[in-house]
Amino acid sequence: MATAVFRFDEALKQFLPKSCRGGPFEYGCARAATLKNAIEALGVPHTETGAITVNGEPATLQRAVREGDVVQVFAWDASQLRDEPVFLADAHLGGLARFLRMLGFDTLHENAMSDAAIRRLAREEGRIVLTRDRELLKCADIVRGAFVRAQKAEAQLREVAGRYALVPLARPFTRCLECNLPLAAAEKHEVLERLPESVSRLHESFMRCPGCQRVYWRGSHYARMQAALGRALTAAS
Repeated sequence: MATAVFRFDEALKQFLPKSCRGGPFEYGCARAATLKNAIEALGVPHTETGAITVNGEPATLQRAVREGDVVQVFAWDASQLRDEPVFLADAHLGGLARFLRMLGFDTLHENAMSDAAIRRLAREEGRIVLTRDRELLKCADIVRGAFVRAQKAEAQLREVAGRYALVPLARPFTRCLECNLPLAAAEKHEVLERLPESVSRLHESFMRCPGCQRVYWRGSHYARMQAALGRALTAAS
């Protein structure tokens, strides 16, 4: 066993045992434990961590913990994001997935998706896993992910938009809310048979999903969604 001193950023302390939230503390690590092992044993998923230093020097999660080490763990921040994010929202975050698709972000979501499928897609497609299951985020297959703290969908969107600096990247109403595919412009005559009579009378501009063929137009639902997105993005910016 190696005993080290750990210091965690304020944003990470909610994951720690209550007895460890006040400041630096000593922790006895299992034999041959890596920083990842130790940090996650204390309750913090590796996806929530940013830079790590040991004895004042940069370190990786794979470094072994040694007797007397002083470990500083910083929280993840948006500077670590290298490309436009693509997401995978777990079964409990359907409302958040819908909001992210409204903003134009590629977001996978299925109510019946297993943890094994989530891990596979995260690894193969480089997706950011959004979940309220911290144990899922500890899986080595999941390199990028976020523990979503809020419980209501609109608040969750504010949280994720702030964390990943989504405001300048948003392209609202360009992606299907059901299939997650990019929408394409459609001529009225091409979708006429799919339109309610009242919509046909009042609207001339339409978008269609190339997958499920769902048709979109700027009706009253559009205004309600636009208002919700506006509230979330204003708070996140």
